[in-house]
Amino acid sequence: MDEPPTAEADRAGAARGLLPLFAVFLRLGLTSFGGPVAHLAFFRDEFVTRRRWLGERAYADLVALCQFLPGPASSQVGMGVGLVRAGVSGAVVAWLGFTLPSAVLMVAAGYGILAVGADAEPGWLAGLKIVAVAVVAQAVWGMARSHAADPVRIVIALGAAALALAWPAGASQIIAILLGGLAGLFVPERAATADDGGRLPAAVDRRIAIGALVAFAALLVLLPILADKSDLAAIRMADAGFRSGALVFGGGHVVLPLLEEATVGRGWIGADTFIAGYGLAQAVPGPLFTFSAYLGTAMSFGPGGVSGGAIMLVAIFLPSFLLVVGVLPFWDTLRRRAALRRALSGVNAAVVGLLLAALWDPVIVSAIGNWLDAILALVALAALMVLRAPPWLAVAASALVGWALL
Repeated sequence: MDEPPTAEADRAGAARGLLPLFAVFLRLGLTSFGGPVAHLAFFRDEFVTRRRWLGERAYADLVALCQFLPGPASSQVGMGVGLVRAGVSGAVVAWLGFTLPSAVLMVAAGYGILAVGADAEPGWLAGLKIVAVAVVAQAVWGMARSHAADPVRIVIALGAAALALAWPAGASQIIAILLGGLAGLFVPERAATADDGGRLPAAVDRRIAIGALVAFAALLVLLPILADKSDLAAIRMADAGFRSGALVFGGGHVVLPLLEEATVGRGWIGADTFIAGYGLAQAVPGPLFTFSAYLGTAMSFGPGGVSGGAIMLVAIFLPSFLLVVGVLPFWDTLRRRAALRRALSGVNAAVVGLLLAALWDPVIVSAIGNWLDAILALVALAALMVLRAPPWLAVAASALVGWALL
């Protein structure tokens, strides 16, 4: 049987007490190092093997949905588990528990950067920027192997990278994603095939789901208009965070070029401070999207501090939440449409190209100033890809080497 017989009773019990659900996700948020793929493995062990909250096929179906949607896949899976267990409130509680530890650490990092000043360029800060080169390069390679492995998608990726480098504006990224989706219609079907096995029980009324999708579309359209006409920093920050979260396909690292354009490109934060925080984000557990909390804390624009961090954090995760709530009840039908799967393959190839462009500018341009920097970046990359060192260890080692040598 796909789902354990006690699943309905378990859901009812969870709805009466959200605190145990929060406690489970808080523990995962404190211990889940290693990025989205590792998070999904932790979730499977916790929710399928140990607690039997979901059957194997139902969990695979949920992961397939979250790979399909824009946003941070592991966080969306957590929201989905919470939604299945205890409805919309369960999704909120699951997100809060999993996100809170890394968000607190990144807000603290933002205060630390403000205290020491990124412009002074201490050695440890230079080390964080250098390790960011290695982390992004590893992400580009891994994503290219999965999402740009045939001639059509290689061309899509290279075209998106060329567009982003030749036209360094936020509009180029949106256009690259749209063109990638159109070009994806020519991707061979076998490269775009989704797992059709299993079903996931929808735990939300379809009227609520439609309302969530309407809210997503309305915010995506209205926030840029409000930000353009309003002098309120909070509105402009919410727009930047929401659009970044709504247009990210392919996982946490892909948010880098979108957030860089939305913050560094507008002069809200310096490139050095941005890259240093991104390097530091590799060392904390939980979702990489909590990098947004660091940006909101350290930015010279807006309220800054905890308030700024909270605005950026909620704004960047809100699209994922609305999409999971809105799409989950309709997923069984949507995922069987071959044209939609091919278009998504093209979108994923385009974001590989966007991340490749971001690897060069701002990551390499900001971090590599001489041959010693380049050598240290290559050593860090070898540690990650050859020695399989955990990212937090590479970050700590790079900061220490930077402090000693740079």
